[in-house]
Amino acid sequence: MDTASLDTLLVEYTELEGRLADPAVHADQAMARKLGRRYAELTPVVRTLRELDTARSDREAALELASEDAAFAAEAAALAETIPALEQKLTELLLPRDPHDAADVVMEIKSGEGGEESALFAGDLLRMYLRFAERQGWKTEVLDSVESDLGGFKDVTVVVKSKGGAELDGVWARLKYEAGVHRVQRVPVTESQGRVHTSAAGVLVYPEQEDVEVEIDEKDLRVDVFRSSGHGGQSVNTTDSAVRITHLPTGIVVSCQNERSQLQNKARAMAVLQNRLVALAEEEAARKASADRRSQVRTVDRSERVRTYNFPENRISDHRVNYKAYNLDQVLDGELTALLDALSTADKAERLAAAGATA
Repeated sequence: MDTASLDTLLVEYTELEGRLADPAVHADQAMARKLGRRYAELTPVVRTLRELDTARSDREAALELASEDAAFAAEAAALAETIPALEQKLTELLLPRDPHDAADVVMEIKSGEGGEESALFAGDLLRMYLRFAERQGWKTEVLDSVESDLGGFKDVTVVVKSKGGAELDGVWARLKYEAGVHRVQRVPVTESQGRVHTSAAGVLVYPEQEDVEVEIDEKDLRVDVFRSSGHGGQSVNTTDSAVRITHLPTGIVVSCQNERSQLQNKARAMAVLQNRLVALAEEEAARKASADRRSQVRTVDRSERVRTYNFPENRISDHRVNYKAYNLDQVLDGELTALLDALSTADKAERLAAAGATA
């Protein structure tokens, strides 16, 4: 980034400090949160920029005095070693951020190949994500679920929300890499001869965005109502309060049965549908914009098979970044930090490479 652009960032940072110090701004919580996140995003940039400017200035001063005192020559050499690291740090901080990193997410888990075993694995994935969310202090809410005969899930939709505030990295920043096909290798409970089978479940993740406005033609919707069901398929409501909405042009189906009334369930399902449609449009635009780069760099391509869970070896493998560990039991208990860190690091390296290629 050139000097003029950096100066513009410094001006913006100063203006944000002033606005956030104004009590009137905090009367609008949404605006205060938006400004707070931008301030949090710029703070490490400004701090590193100031450290870099100081190091460069001190080095120049030390070089001027080096002819008079050898101690200044050593100081100049030491400062020269710190400058490249600060420049690299600044480059990384200036990489374009995912605009949804602070967002909450909607996650859908669907059973796939493997019948009942796949549904049981979908349930394992749901518990894994719920436990990870609990470790992070996040809130979760199951919007809709279709259970299988043995207690797994054919389909389940859950919302994961952060603690709130002005954090830069929210739920989306951590879980956005989870979308794709998850494969399991183990002996199913239905297998009488102890043979290892392979089945799969699909995970869809998209950001829950604030103030989403998507025009949806009512003619493009099919709305079905039915009775809410609990564990084992038993009805938990005597009225048709659950709602299923099908968006005919895209084939997207959204259900909600956890609210008390049909109107509330329909409103919640429509909100989820809007987020799905926005995410679909953004993914299509990103796919077109980055087709050339993605054809060569595929480290974190969320559209392909992403992971294998091998129970006999207690092994977890992420195929996008060649991650492999033998702590599957801990991962399924919600210990996803090392795995998600590997994906985040690979994504950052990819973006750095892309920035260098276009520089």
